[in-house]
Amino acid sequence: MAEKSVRAVIKVGSNVLTGRDSMLDSGVMESIVDQIASLRNAGIEVILVSSGAVASGRSIVRSLRKLDSVSARQLYSSVGQARLINRYYELFDRHGIVCGQVLTTKESLSTRDHYLNQMNCMTVMLENGVIPVINENDTISVTELMFTDNDELSGMVASMMNADCLVILSNVDGIYNGNPDSPGSSVIKEIRPGDNVSGFIGTGKSSFGRGGMLTKYRIAAKVADEGIEVVIANGKKKDILQEILLHKSSDCTRFIPAERPISHIKKWIAHSDGFAKGKIRINEGAMLALAGEKASSLLPVGVTSVEGDFEKGDIVLILSPEGKTIGMGKVSMDSARASECIGMKGRKPLIHYDYLYME
Repeated sequence: MAEKSVRAVIKVGSNVLTGRDSMLDSGVMESIVDQIASLRNAGIEVILVSSGAVASGRSIVRSLRKLDSVSARQLYSSVGQARLINRYYELFDRHGIVCGQVLTTKESLSTRDHYLNQMNCMTVMLENGVIPVINENDTISVTELMFTDNDELSGMVASMMNADCLVILSNVDGIYNGNPDSPGSSVIKEIRPGDNVSGFIGTGKSSFGRGGMLTKYRIAAKVADEGIEVVIANGKKKDILQEILLHKSSDCTRFIPAERPISHIKKWIAHSDGFAKGKIRINEGAMLALAGEKASSLLPVGVTSVEGDFEKGDIVLILSPEGKTIGMGKVSMDSARASECIGMKGRKPLIHYDYLYME
């Protein structure tokens, strides 16, 4: 792995960083930083996406009144994020490594320009030997603008930064083929493009984070489809990062990447479903054309309806005849013009293939 994987995004979940008392586990944080320092010495560039701010703040702040979920996140993260990044700075400094804080929101990545600005920021940091430590800015995020959790954020970062590998550290060994607590269950070692194991996964969420294994699976499958290897593993295990990235340990779930990576702009589009301004429903013929091996653009002749108010260049969802989301893309015209062209032949593509991502 070390010879060809020069850039890895490592996501550490709240349940990895906190103990049963909801306090930050300093020993786990120290172990993860030590491992990242070792990876750097082995020539692997690391970007760290770290949860733990809310859990950290909750352990030291007691609200005087009952708070709604958004207000609680804002309060706890405002205190916890400062504590978290200070601890990371101290631990990395022991190895002579500088880390820098990158706080972001889903809204701040909703346009191509903002997306590229975020990418350039982290590129400059890496070029100067600084490890980006990324987290969602929970102090200003509100419910409809939140990432699902940091799994979603880490997937976008891995895609944005053209990572070779995304490692998602949880408090279990990976995705199981049954209930992890059942004696007969075992970890699924490899998931290849086209495999669907979602039926094995429960819908429960973690104790401190917002996500769960189903979210991890969906993000991992999407990122692997973009040509990036993804690993889900147990962050509590000793030297787990070295085992994954240097020794190819099988004690985890690996998502084998698609052989043909997609373009950088399609990667942005793939993670922009939360920013969609409208919906385009298509007919069976268009759906078959877009799903085929030959590169195809979405033409107005294959469109049956247009929903929403969008401008040229906005992201829209593409729906099957039954209304299921099957892709997304950057539109070449506004919603009014698109509505006028529904079902018409001989018109320019509504979404050109270069700006089209099919799930």
